[in-house]
Amino acid sequence: MTQIAHLIDLVPEDVLGICRRLRERGKRGWIVGGCVRDLLRGEPAKDWDVATDARPEEVMAAFRKVIPTGIQHGTVTVMVRGVPYEVTTLRGDGTYSDGRRPDRVEFVDDITADLARRDFTMNAIALDPVDGHLIDPFGGQRDLEAKVIRAVGDPGERFAEDGLRVLRAARFAATLEGALDPETERAMGTARSHQTFRCVSAERVRDEWLKAMRARRPSVAFEIMRRTELLGITCPEMMESVGCEQNRWHAYDVWGHAMACLDACKPEPILRVAALMHDIGKPRTREFSDKTRDYTFYEHERVGAEMAEPILSRLRFSNDERARIVALIRHHLICYDDSWTDAAVRRWLRRVTPALAPDLYEIGVADALGKGREVTEDIATIGRLRARVEAMLAAGAALSAKDLAVNGSVLMRELGIPPSRLVGEILERLVELVTEEPEANTPERLLAAARELVAAKAADA
Repeated sequence: MTQIAHLIDLVPEDVLGICRRLRERGKRGWIVGGCVRDLLRGEPAKDWDVATDARPEEVMAAFRKVIPTGIQHGTVTVMVRGVPYEVTTLRGDGTYSDGRRPDRVEFVDDITADLARRDFTMNAIALDPVDGHLIDPFGGQRDLEAKVIRAVGDPGERFAEDGLRVLRAARFAATLEGALDPETERAMGTARSHQTFRCVSAERVRDEWLKAMRARRPSVAFEIMRRTELLGITCPEMMESVGCEQNRWHAYDVWGHAMACLDACKPEPILRVAALMHDIGKPRTREFSDKTRDYTFYEHERVGAEMAEPILSRLRFSNDERARIVALIRHHLICYDDSWTDAAVRRWLRRVTPALAPDLYEIGVADALGKGREVTEDIATIGRLRARVEAMLAAGAALSAKDLAVNGSVLMRELGIPPSRLVGEILERLVELVTEEPEANTPERLLAAARELVAAKAADA
């Protein structure tokens, strides 16, 4: 045991109070898991979990307000001043037939036995905040200092118990900027580990992806998933990018470009998912041009958007998240040059929407940086488009029906037409008119144009 007194000052008084209360009852309380790992790294702890040698019924008797949130696994939630803290009885797990939860829970009295069932050595450290002793039987502190992600004991056994652990290993390597212990990585790629991984719900896989996206370099996690074949299980479509050579504008294959783009993108998880998948359609659209003697990828953005929709649905992204990511993939190819007229800029903005444009600039810059070539002018071009768009928006450019000087009610009253699809069609045509001629956005001009449209419709009929 190692004494680290300075850590005690970082433990919240309420957590310390829980451990003291257990000590008064003749029991022990330790803080365990991620909160100890974060303390040792000098990072703020997110969740405070307490392990105890008291049985669940003893914990419930020791505190005024307790919720039996997971009592079948030895966990109860102690409420202190409205804040929930999980308190779990020390346990040694049995078999995991479903690859996620133990079939039975065996309570133990030894903290070391409890730590032995945990996933990685850096998470198998306990701190007694009452006496200040750190308990680290598996060298977690040493691995944490060396930034090594190492499974506790036999990695094959740890991964066979819980299929999510392989994905957590990849995520920790990215977020902690560390490296996998070689034996741990080898075990992640075995058929036995893959079998258990397949038991993990899509929601848990999605959550691990999103956590990895907060790393400085999330590509570390996805490279590990690729090497250990986890990505092939979760998203086989993405594996088509590996080894798919690109044209002379790119230094990397499609996969390498996706990884570089992912790291270059602003660390906003949903935006980074779009960066990860933005070129997923390239392998299916690649053709060799005899004219240019190079590869082309015509309509890869459309094909990529069509591929991404079922992948995101499979991974249980929300409707809003799917819509945003698919739209970013569909429109990520910005072909702007300075010869665009103002009307062309407005047409582009109408197509992508003002809400999506800022994300497209971010993806565009990351896409350029991910080429691995000189891209200073590419980035400057995106900056000039952005400046023109911002100037138009500041000037009040009309980009949708709600920006018009007339609305549907006015059209129906002035033109004497009933509510119908015709009203929507007229509004859409008027938006097209003011896109080309912003000065036409006055009641007089719009009503005159609307009357002409109605007359033309009547003549056609």
